[in-house]
Amino acid sequence: MPQLDTSTWATMITFSLITLFSIFQPKLSNFNFLPLPYFKPKTLLPHPSHPWTMKWTKIYSPLSLPPHL
Repeated sequence: MPQLDTSTWATMITFSLITLFSIFQPKLSNFNFLPLPYFKPKTLLPHPSHPWTMKWTKIYSPLSLPPHL
């Protein structure tokens, strides 16, 4: 069974990478990237110091509810 000649693989891989780089470099250099997002400062809205005093809610645990028949 003949042996596989791998002596030219290194040069083929090197030249393939150089060719791919030379093909894709102009395409990537012409690509317009989006600018970085602009962060607006948050405006502080006046809110009460204790928001739970404005509204009364009660959360029932399912075990504390009366049984439904």
